[in-house]
Amino acid sequence: MSSPVVTRFAPSPTGYLHIGGARTALFNWLYARHFGGRMLLRIEDTDRERSTQGAIDAILEGLRWLGLDWDGDVVYQFARADRHRQVAESLLASGNAYHCYATPDELTAMREAARAEGRPMRYDGRWRDRDPAEAPAGVKPVIRLRAPSDGETVVEDQVQGRVTWANKDLDDLVLLRSDGNPTYMLAVVVDDHDMGVTHVIRGDDHLTNAARQGQIYDALGWSAPIMAHIPLIHGADGAKLSKRHGALGVDAYRDLGYLPSALRNYLVRLGWSHGDQEVFSTEEMIAAFDLKSIGRSAARFDFAKLENLNGLYIRGADDAVLIDAIETILPVLAPDRGLPTALSPELRAKLGAAMPGLKERAKTLVDLLDSAYYLTASRPLGLDDKAKALLSEEARQRLAAILPALADLPEWNAASTEGAVRRFAEENALKLGLIAQPLRAALTGRATSPPVFDVMAVLGREECLGRLGDQASST
Repeated sequence: MSSPVVTRFAPSPTGYLHIGGARTALFNWLYARHFGGRMLLRIEDTDRERSTQGAIDAILEGLRWLGLDWDGDVVYQFARADRHRQVAESLLASGNAYHCYATPDELTAMREAARAEGRPMRYDGRWRDRDPAEAPAGVKPVIRLRAPSDGETVVEDQVQGRVTWANKDLDDLVLLRSDGNPTYMLAVVVDDHDMGVTHVIRGDDHLTNAARQGQIYDALGWSAPIMAHIPLIHGADGAKLSKRHGALGVDAYRDLGYLPSALRNYLVRLGWSHGDQEVFSTEEMIAAFDLKSIGRSAARFDFAKLENLNGLYIRGADDAVLIDAIETILPVLAPDRGLPTALSPELRAKLGAAMPGLKERAKTLVDLLDSAYYLTASRPLGLDDKAKALLSEEARQRLAAILPALADLPEWNAASTEGAVRRFAEENALKLGLIAQPLRAALTGRATSPPVFDVMAVLGREECLGRLGDQASST
């Protein structure tokens, strides 16, 4: 590629970083990194009423959590309004734009006529060739692009292919509002040009914008970036993505217990493929990513697939990384679970010892934390319904009977406790499960847990004997 690749992610700060925006950012990031180029970040905050600092912070934090860095400083579009106005004035001077004095009532009449005729609203060009001297008193004009009225506007899109629009269907769009503020269409073109953007990768809901922006590029005599409009994300049922499908902020996925590496891997496969490969390291994604392997049809978001992939990443993750990730979301999860909002050194050590067993079953960090309930629970342990069912009167009697053998063990570890339980089962002609399952219920309060002898090793002799005694004594 002759010139260095420069992509950009340009969210509007009117809400959180949603999952579609996160995928767009990822695709831009991967493409830039693949070619050793740069990804820039621009906050498109021209909508002053809806843009908030909280949304800006959420977007930046979401990108950082996902591991998507950007090059250079963040560009804020509103701060560049003077530059946008300057370009609008230059188009006016070159004859490629004009003042339009259409009144609000006139525009309303155009809109109502279009609605009555069942066609899109288009400005009818009434001030395109009129003398400004005819302007009505007291009307502040907008500046409109003098768009071509015949022929076609063509976009050679890297995903959608060749897309054409009849120019008669594209009206003279507003570049500068009557209050002097630039429109989104003008601001995007000027910013992309000034930032040296070579590739615009964004959702295909912007495809018509590409035609309009192409006309602005032509009027200015600038080269337009290469365009790639990626399909939107739908729910698993094929309907437009909504909150019930997973249209949540990236911060919500973090708090639901997903790992950023797993979410990145899942997002890259929403609309892009590389043979049959499903699991990618970051390095593999960067090496393989291209635009030609992005499909044109909408991708489908499937929580079950994301969960399974996340479970795979949890099982392969370093234990210390998982503990740090749990601590990150602990302030959100702790209140409903009666847990501390930070891990003590003692609890961190227990989690570290228990993690190999915990992560084998977990699909999310929330699963990990819930299955680690036994580490933080205070005596007497609360039992769920399945655990209560396992602790019949007969099972409690067996717990009472095995307590002396466990108490007399010279060493306390997974191997020694397993040996004692197996000997007890053999001596009493019991299947191992008839003693191991009540042990699990009494020690964890649950019917499922990591391997019970690993649980006993992590909890230690004193806590285990105390919990078993609590249940054995309640016969």
